[in-house]
Amino acid sequence: MENKIQFQKLCQVETRRLVLVMAILAFVVIVIQSFGLPYGNVLWSLFPVGKNSVFGNSSFPSQDFSPKPAQIGDTTLNESNPADITTVFQVANNTEALGKRGQTEHQNVTKEKDDGPQKDMELDKASHLDVYQITHNESSSGGALNSDKNITLQHVNGTGNDSTLTKTREPENSSGDDGRKEDKTFVSEKSGSTDTDFASPSPVSPQVVPSANTAMPKRLESNSTNNITSVNSTPSVVKQETETLSKSEKPELSQDSRSNLLSNSTPIKNPVAKVPKHKESPTSVTSISEMNRLLSQSRTTSFAMRPRWSSVRDRELFSARVQIENAPIIRNDQKLYAPLFRNISMFKRSYELMERIAKVYVYREGEKPVFHRPVLNGIYASEGWFMKHMEANKHFVVKNPKKAHLFYLPFSARLLEETLYVPNSHSQKNLVEYLKIYLDVIAAKYPFWNRTGGDDHFLAACHDWAPYETKHHMDGCIRALCNADVTEGFKIGKDVSLPETYVRYPKDPMRGVGGNPPSKRQILAFFAGSMHGYVRPILLQYWENKDPDMKIFGPLDHGSKNKMNYVKYMKSSKYCICAKGYEVNSPRVVEAIFYECIPVILSDNFVPPFFEVLNWESFAVFVQEKDIPNLKEILLSIPETRLRQLQLRVKKVQQHFLWHSKPVKYDLFHMTLHSIWYNRVFQIRV
Repeated sequence: MENKIQFQKLCQVETRRLVLVMAILAFVVIVIQSFGLPYGNVLWSLFPVGKNSVFGNSSFPSQDFSPKPAQIGDTTLNESNPADITTVFQVANNTEALGKRGQTEHQNVTKEKDDGPQKDMELDKASHLDVYQITHNESSSGGALNSDKNITLQHVNGTGNDSTLTKTREPENSSGDDGRKEDKTFVSEKSGSTDTDFASPSPVSPQVVPSANTAMPKRLESNSTNNITSVNSTPSVVKQETETLSKSEKPELSQDSRSNLLSNSTPIKNPVAKVPKHKESPTSVTSISEMNRLLSQSRTTSFAMRPRWSSVRDRELFSARVQIENAPIIRNDQKLYAPLFRNISMFKRSYELMERIAKVYVYREGEKPVFHRPVLNGIYASEGWFMKHMEANKHFVVKNPKKAHLFYLPFSARLLEETLYVPNSHSQKNLVEYLKIYLDVIAAKYPFWNRTGGDDHFLAACHDWAPYETKHHMDGCIRALCNADVTEGFKIGKDVSLPETYVRYPKDPMRGVGGNPPSKRQILAFFAGSMHGYVRPILLQYWENKDPDMKIFGPLDHGSKNKMNYVKYMKSSKYCICAKGYEVNSPRVVEAIFYECIPVILSDNFVPPFFEVLNWESFAVFVQEKDIPNLKEILLSIPETRLRQLQLRVKKVQQHFLWHSKPVKYDLFHMTLHSIWYNRVFQIRV
């Protein structure tokens, strides 16, 4: 009997212990889930990564590295584990009411084929989709993305008030024209073109932006139905807003394409990017000799970060650098004129290596009109021509991103402004956020941005606002910018000065090239243009109708057939004054070369195109803004022999500043790509 009582007591004690253990385990599970769910599977990050690839079951070379946070703008991403990405959101053009909080979904990712024997990345990432209803109490918003018609956005705030904003297009803030109105007709390639080196993307549902001031690409992932991953790292919900299209504007969506729009759990922490004001005279001036010093310094002090893991492509670039630095001496070349270059031997060796080994991957993500839509006319045509030739190129472009040395972000800064800027808002915040969301998609889908911090990525943008739009999250890229201003963050030796070209005839960009021979150029100096910025009014104040040798005008009147027009003046002048407009860049620099007129660059702190390889002082004249009153004296002080030399060299350098319907060796397309390649080679760190 006593044994039975003792046994019962022992059972009771063991039962209490078991209950206590189960309670503790339940508490631990609840704690882990409460901390883990906002970040995906946190337990996964506790285990060693080993030699797994960065994103899922990819076919990338196995690397043994520990997880490190990768910086994207103001946010952090652990590239060793896709489950460590904070908030995963699927973007679709669902203009219905936004989904309720707490719902979850899963989607599989389609597989891409590369052009090699192995399979490309398998981006199999099934993730919990935390759905949040977006609410917000701001009263203004960026325009919705639509290339053909305006879309009206209705904002519903907490007070029940609503406001309607309609996106309209306003005149461009061009940096220099002579009263000529730019033809904004979009010139693009026909759909279904077979010029590109990759297959046409399969159609997916359009997409919408989860932000009050941001219009999302309608189809960020043009060739798959991947989940789009945000890289914001804090999960707290601060603001909420519901944004819907008016019923009359809602596109018809299939049942499969109707899905909940998932917002970032934390607002994008961008500084408010206001539209830059018209500049005043700079307090400090970076001379050409100082720019030369900065270029030399950039070759010894790299802007680039050390890659997060090594790559065969990095070693190829480093080998190319060694070969360029030890290039065989070239004294004469049939196609290249040595005095135009800083070092013709290094340039030619670099160009040959670019042709032989350089490979570029063009991201297919992004929806027109901001992405993949080249505009081939007007003063910002350079970004469109480069995009057209880059996407259609079969020599440099590869389908397999693992084979690429460089990665191209194919967006148009001009169409970004035309599509998304809200007139009179005086803010570029929604434009900056738009690019940030696009970059989040790239960083989440591919490992390449995170490996280098974007150092091997590049863009080409000619609009005046491009430096402001790209400095927040794309500053690590190689930025080919027309607005190459050293006071606005342009990094000599890393960034590339893109020539601003005014293309009048997209079907025949070479039409009208050339000018009168030197003996028939009787006009000393010429300028005509609208009074953009602060320099041109000063120029006219001193020289308009003051001297018969100085043909300095405001906008030309084209009404009279007896008067010389803008092009005839350029073709008949010895010197063409390239005065800055609102920004440092001006299409007159390339126009002067196009018409074989010596460019006189009147723009402090402007880095001239292809500065890393061309010796601009050998074929152009630089005059500081403070010396405008002495302009004629400066030009007349140039000896006749020097004048003839400058005229010869302008004609020789012309081939490097021409767009062709199909690119030719050493032309503007190849020179732009070469400068991007060249700067990357000299910034490489292994």
